[in-house]
Amino acid sequence: MNVTVEERPNRPDAKPAQDGENGDSRLKVRISRNILCLAQPQSDGAEVIRSLRTHLMAGHLAQGRRSLALCAPDAGVGTTFVAVNLAVAFAQAGLNTLLIDANLHSPGVDALIQPDEPVPGLRQMLEAGDNASMNAIQPDVLPNLSLLYAGGTGSHSQELLAGKPFKRLIDECMRDHEVTIVDTPPTKEFSDARRIAKNLRYAMIVARRDATRVGDIRGLAEEFESDRVTLIGTFLNDY
Repeated sequence: MNVTVEERPNRPDAKPAQDGENGDSRLKVRISRNILCLAQPQSDGAEVIRSLRTHLMAGHLAQGRRSLALCAPDAGVGTTFVAVNLAVAFAQAGLNTLLIDANLHSPGVDALIQPDEPVPGLRQMLEAGDNASMNAIQPDVLPNLSLLYAGGTGSHSQELLAGKPFKRLIDECMRDHEVTIVDTPPTKEFSDARRIAKNLRYAMIVARRDATRVGDIRGLAEEFESDRVTLIGTFLNDY
């Protein structure tokens, strides 16, 4: 699978906060123009995202698979952009979707779906260990879309993601949601993405035209194979 999409400049203030209906306490967020299916639904980029969604629904999800890690060898290729847009597209199709920002080194989801107030996230849940609850997951941030932010950065991210609490969390998320999409840090800088993908069992590589080396893609695919992670394809960004 090889598709192309163009990313626009980030504008986290492009759309007003999404208020909870009937005075409920759901998190209020601001939506970036980079979420194409919402801000630019008629654009070519939005159509590419919807085509990717259709492909995954017909193959990946139809086989009973409920999770997908978005990974890339290098930073700056648009992994977060693809993860957020794909999660929103799944939610728009009526699927109960969870988006997790597991990049505990340089989180980016909160720049595209910006909370109006600080909220706990994945880091706080994992630091709580056996005492963790699912309260950090923000339900219905958008219709059918729940979100687990990264919860900040720190020096012991690798240990947190390698522990049993993370595996238990992922297992619970997959039970509670029809689709779980996880954004990960670059694999050439950190080993986190391989650990994350191993727990999810399925991964897709995000690459950037004229930037990502074919050899790096091939090397990452081989690493996934050795980890017994099923690689379902490559998404090519062009921006």
